[in-house]
Amino acid sequence: MVTPGEFTGLPGGVAVSRLCVYDWPAADGVRGGTPHLHLACAEAYVVTGGRGAVQTLTASGYAVTPLVPGTVAWFTPGTIHRLVDEDALRITVLMQNSGLPEAGDAVLTLPPRYLADPEAYAAATTVPAGAPEEERERFTRARRDLAVEGYRALREAPGPEALAAFHRAAAALVRPRIAEWRERWRRGARAAAEATGHHLDLLERGDAGHLAGAVVRVEQPLERGRFGMCGRLDVYRQGR
Repeated sequence: MVTPGEFTGLPGGVAVSRLCVYDWPAADGVRGGTPHLHLACAEAYVVTGGRGAVQTLTASGYAVTPLVPGTVAWFTPGTIHRLVDEDALRITVLMQNSGLPEAGDAVLTLPPRYLADPEAYAAATTVPAGAPEEERERFTRARRDLAVEGYRALREAPGPEALAAFHRAAAALVRPRIAEWRERWRRGARAAAEATGHHLDLLERGDAGHLAGAVVRVEQPLERGRFGMCGRLDVYRQGR
């Protein structure tokens, strides 16, 4: 169990990655990433270079948010999002729960036949580890294109039922992993909040002893150029 003061992750239990959005054109002519949603986590974009947009689909409808340097955009669980590259879009991504969105809390908008079969979904979405880069790129593009197919069907569907059915299928897919996700939350965001509460208790008593244990930490990417859902990722240590 993480005790107050032990938490060593980024502030608030978030995680960070640097993203170069894919410039690959899809069947609809749009260049960009793989449409997907997160079920338990919010995610934020801090735009650092280039130009583009994020397309979003929720129960409230479809929207397009322009992304230019200086823009900070974020969305809550349940938001289907598709990053669009218009001119070398570069983003720093902030993710809840020690990076859980990139570590499992994501369901791609594949057609229903894949969502109903966990093995078929895994086969269509898991980038083959250890494969040559050219093969991993081909797989990632094919995965993106399949998700765009399902995403376009959701956008074009009349009424709310298609989106609601996707939400139900996504929840069923991730249910076996909830215990794992809960542990990441417990050791990350919850531990960070509890550490703050502990510090406030100490300060309320006039005890400043914890300040003597102050440290400075610096991180460099653990991996550069990973094939992610939306683009090539520079990945940092995600919490403990």
